[in-house]
Amino acid sequence: MSVPNVVVHRDADILAKAVAARIITRLVDVQAAKGSASLVLTGGTVGIATLAAIAATPARDAVDWRHLDIWWGDERYLPTGDPERNETGARQALLDHVDVDPERVHVMLGPDSGLSAEESAEAYAAELQKAARPEDHGPVPSFDVTLLGMGPDAHVASLFPGMPALYDTRPVVAVHGSPKPPPTRISLTLPAIQASREVWVVAAGEEKSGAVRLALSESGHVQVPAAGAHGRLRTLFLLDRAAAGKIPPGLGRIASP
Repeated sequence: MSVPNVVVHRDADILAKAVAARIITRLVDVQAAKGSASLVLTGGTVGIATLAAIAATPARDAVDWRHLDIWWGDERYLPTGDPERNETGARQALLDHVDVDPERVHVMLGPDSGLSAEESAEAYAAELQKAARPEDHGPVPSFDVTLLGMGPDAHVASLFPGMPALYDTRPVVAVHGSPKPPPTRISLTLPAIQASREVWVVAAGEEKSGAVRLALSESGHVQVPAAGAHGRLRTLFLLDRAAAGKIPPGLGRIASP
């Protein structure tokens, strides 16, 4: 697995715009090399702001949206269209504004599907396995970029410190008793995240600074899930100054003076 690189931007607004530019550049490069690309989305304030920044720039037209697979790292187990769903935020911010192929937008199903949370997780795992190719060497595709937000408790996706999902080796699990509402969620596990070519952890705000420091230290992933967020080829921690406030001097590269 790759050693994390840290890039620090001046504030949350610039961070979102910079991550948007990185995503566009990466997708264009991957599509030029192999014709299609895959992107795992996250929710949260900065995650959705990043998608809105992509929608707002003319550079978005450089991406071949019809040849992009969209996945999610986690989802709240809520009905389709619920404003708290990550899917809903992503559609409003970006997906409704670009020419995506609906068949390549892979959503995690909620209770309106008739599936339980466990059945929804199993269905998503089956969809991932169907998309995996022999060269991926596993039950999930080697995602080109996986975006992850991070909470003040160092959770990523819906993998919260000390919870059973962190011990699970299945690619997708149902999460019950989440300390953040709603209590029931669907999440990729760390093995699925770690199958990604690149993992980008995006965090803004002083309340995240302690978690960032722990994630970049020798902490174990059971108590600090973000410490287990690594890509096969590249791992980036993309931060604003406030979130980077407690990391050791010299660890991060300042991108926005």
